[in-house]
Order: sequence, then structure tokens, then C-alpha cells
Amino acid sequence: MIEEGSKSSKSMVEKRQLFMEMRAQNFDVIRLSTYRTACKLRFVQKRCNLHLVDVWNMIEAFRDNGLSTLDHNAEINVSRLETILSSIFYQLNKRLPTTHQINVEQSIGLLLNFIVATYDSEGHGKLTVFAMKAMLATMCGGKILDKLRYIFSQISDSNGVMVYAKFDQFLREVLKLPTAVFEGPSFGYTEHSVRTCFPQQKKILLNTFLDVLMADPPPQYLVWLPLMHRLANVENVFHPVECSYCRSESMMGFRYRCQQCHGYQLCQSCFWRGHASGPHSNQHQMKEHSSWKSPAKKLSHAISKSLGCMPIGEPPHPVFPEAAERPQDLAHTTQLRPVANNMNDTVFISSGTPTPSKSSTLESPSRLDEEHRLIARYAARLAAEASNSTQRQLIAELENKNREILQEIQRLRLEHEQASQPTPEKAQQNPTLLAELRLLRHRKDELERRMSALQESRRELMVQLEGLMRLLKDEEQKQASQTGSSPHSSPSHSASCTMPMPIRSTSAGSTPTHTPQDCLAGVGDDVLDAFSQGVPRNLRNDLLVAADSITNTMSSLVKELHSVDDGLEDEEENMRNGREKVSSLKHSGKRQSTPSF
Repeated sequence: MIEEGSKSSKSMVEKRQLFMEMRAQNFDVIRLSTYRTACKLRFVQKRCNLHLVDVWNMIEAFRDNGLSTLDHNAEINVSRLETILSSIFYQLNKRLPTTHQINVEQSIGLLLNFIVATYDSEGHGKLTVFAMKAMLATMCGGKILDKLRYIFSQISDSNGVMVYAKFDQFLREVLKLPTAVFEGPSFGYTEHSVRTCFPQQKKILLNTFLDVLMADPPPQYLVWLPLMHRLANVENVFHPVECSYCRSESMMGFRYRCQQCHGYQLCQSCFWRGHASGPHSNQHQMKEHSSWKSPAKKLSHAISKSLGCMPIGEPPHPVFPEAAERPQDLAHTTQLRPVANNMNDTVFISSGTPTPSKSSTLESPSRLDEEHRLIARYAARLAAEASNSTQRQLIAELENKNREILQEIQRLRLEHEQASQPTPEKAQQNPTLLAELRLLRHRKDELERRMSALQESRRELMVQLEGLMRLLKDEEQKQASQTGSSPHSSPSHSASCTMPMPIRSTSAGSTPTHTPQDCLAGVGDDVLDAFSQGVPRNLRNDLLVAADSITNTMSSLVKELHSVDDGLEDEEENMRNGREKVSSLKHSGKRQSTPSF
């Protein structure tokens, strides 16, 4: 008794756990019941990991657990329901990668308690097969088109015509979901629900059924169903637009644009809560955006539409054949097995047949097993694909050709990169490069020999300059001694003779840095002082300056020699004149001293 009491208390806690977590999300602040209901059911779907189970995986689970052969009104107990849910989630974990495994036991417990609370509120411990199929097919993942096609297969007769009574039963079961999340007053079932969806008494086929339920807007009682799928599609959509109310610089999810206030946009949180600012009012019509398009894309889209390059309106769903297909003989067919394409997509294949896509699914309703209709659809798809074999072959050839071209481009790019980066090994293998290197070395040796010869010529020239400077100094000393011994020598002449005559290079050129340091060995200090200014010089300029200096020095020497000769001649003439004056004076004195008789 104690164990039974503990189990029942644990069961009550688990039943309330999902609803307590949902209340903690504070969805009730959303002012519109449609968004409020869609958000709550989306939360239940994700919390129970049903969003990871595709509708085709769900159909396969129904078949594997023998539900396809049961009548819709047959009842199953909670234990069998738990077994079915276990097979669904354990198969899901087999398809998921190891890094994305789910907690199977927790998912089973949460979903089981939610189903029981929704469809067995009176505690009978049983629910119908149709109720379970309707609930799981509605709450699982996948496209809404695929879900509606499966639902139509369950509520139509063998001729592919919808049975109003079965559609009414479907509405009863599916509208228990909003009631379970406390939204019954807005989307509860009424006797007029069927007539509201299909007001006229007429034959409802698959395309008509899809037109009504996928219209914009859909029937009022099921308006939350497509919205729940749109919520799943925009959860990670980013809008680089600032919200006009909360001033958030970006939006995630839905974006709402006012049709009256220019440039007024709201994020989904502000719109759901009824926030407004400035001249905007909640009574204004708002347009819902589930994606972001840049102004350039909008302009391109408008131009394409105006030029007729794209259709103005696209149908909400593809058009399917109206005629129901006859059941196929399954006596020699093999059992289908699921093959996972990715995390959420699974297709069915059978031995010896190509893998059909998810679009090749049941279209004609039947009371027989869904497997009959699946095999029939696969056979029809294979027949249709036979006519397209030529196109497939052409596409395959073009893809192979494209792949070869890409490989050739990659190879040429690599060869170009290798050729543009030569290595020392390649240089050694190239005779042209080796010949150029030898020629450069020979040229370098020749320039060095020529430089050495020029340096030697420069040294010899410096020695000659030193000898000339010595001659000039000796001549100056002689001239100074002569002017010092002569009492009548002129100061200006003496100064001009004693003026120093240094020879200095004023070249601003540069000499090679590798010139030997002893190239001026044996040259006097004056020459060294003239050519060792600490500034690199140009050899050619130095030679030219030295030649000019030699020329100037020789000219100065010749002038000095001429001036010395002229001075000597003047001295001799003065002395001659003095002697003549002395002699004349002597003669005159003799004449004065002679007595007169």
C-alpha cells in the first residue's frame, strides 16, 4: 500500500511538472489568443522532444506497433500507449548523433502525462486509436503539408472524398490540445466547427481540403496550427532592424510592420504584449514578416514582379491527382525499413527499389493498411521516374564534366603557384641561371681589379702632388730668405712670396667602402690632410680635382718665378742708377776742390 501511494504521488508530480514549467514561461502575457496558444503548444512540443520526430517516422511507428490495422474507435490502455511512445523515442535516439542524444525516459514520462491529461481527463485509463494518431501527427515535427495529407488519408473514404463525420471527429480530438493548455474558450470545439471550415455541402477532395486548411487566413478553429509551424521556422531568424518601442537594435523571430505608420516596426515580444508608442495604435493593421530582405533585394523583387519575370502569386501547395489509387497486391512485397537522411527526415525503402523522396507518399485514402498506399505511391513514382531517365543521365554527365573542370582548374592553380616560387634546387637544375651567376661573378672580379688599378694610380698621383708641394715650399723659403736680406724689398712682394699654398680636395663625392686603407702609404702629411676628411669620396672627382690643383699650382709657380725675375731686374737697375749718381757726385766734388787761377 505504501509503494502504491508513493507511485501515485510521483505520478501526480510528473503530471503537473510540464504544466508548471509552461506557466513559468509566462505565456499568458501575450494578448492575442492565437499566438498564446501556438507558443504554449510549441513549448510542449519541444519539451517532449516531439519536434525531433518527423511525421513519416511517426507513421512508421504506427505501422510497427500494429495501429494501422486497428479501427479508429478501438481503445488502447495507458500501458500500450507507453510502449508506443518508448518505441518512438528509442528509434529517435538511434537516428540522432551521439552528441545530441535525448533523455528517453524523461521524454516518455512528460508526453505520456500530457496525453493522458488531454484525452483521459476522467481517468478511465484508455483512449481511442484515432485520438492518439491525431494528437501525435499534429504535435510531431515535419511539414504541415505532409501532416494534413496524412490526416486527410484518415478521414476520407476509398474514393478519396472527405467524410464529414470523420472530419468532425478529427476536430473534436485536435481541439482538445488548446483546451489542455488552458485556451479552450478561444478554440474549443462546437457543433458548428465543421460548417465553419466547409460552409457548402459539396464533395471535398484532397486539393480542396489543403486549400481550405492552408489558406491565409486558415479556418478560425485551426488558426493556431499553421502559426505553430511558422514559429518553429522563425525561431532563429535575425532581423537587423531597430524596434520602435523597446529600441532593441535587432529582432529575433517575427517582425511586425505597421501599414499606417511609416517605418514603425515592432519585435514579436512588444507586438504580442500590445506595446505601442507615438502615433501608433494597437488598432492599426500590422503585417507579419518571417524573414529579412535588404532594400536591394526588395527593389530587385519588385522589378522582377513588375516585368513579369516571376509569378505574382504562388499556390500554397502542389496540386495532387484527384483520382484515388487502387490498392496493390502485397503478397510478394518485402517489409519496409526506415533510412535516416538527417536528424529529422526519414524515408522508406524496400529491397530492390530506389529510395523515393518524402513527397512520394500516400495520396488516396483507404481503410487498408497505410503500407498499401505507400507501396502504391512508390510504384507510381517509379513509373513517373522512368520517363525522366534521359534527363537524369544528362544531369549526371554535366555534373561529372563540371567536377572534372574544377579539378583541372585546381591543378593549374597549384602548378602556377609552384612555378611562381622558385627554390634553390630548381636554380641548380637550370643551366641558364648558372651561366648568369658565373657571368656576374666574373664581372665582379673584373670591377675589383679595375678598382685596385685606379687606387694605385691615385696613390702615384698623390706622391707626385707631394713632390710639387715640396718644391713650392722650398721656393717660398728661398724667396723669404732673399727678401729678408734685401733692405729694399717691398712688403707686398714678401707677403706674396710667403703665402702658403696648400692643396686641398673639395670633392663631395664618395669612394667605395672596400678601398684599401694603405692606398696612400708613403704620401706626405699635407696630402693626407687634404684627402682624409673623414667623408667618403668619389675616385673620379678626386682625380679631376687633383689635376685642377696641379694646374693651379704650376700656374702660381710660374707667376712667382716671373715676379722674382722682375724684382731682380729692378734691383739691378736701381743699383746701376745709384752707382751712376755716386760717380757723378764724385766728379762734381773734384771740380769744386780744384783752385782757380
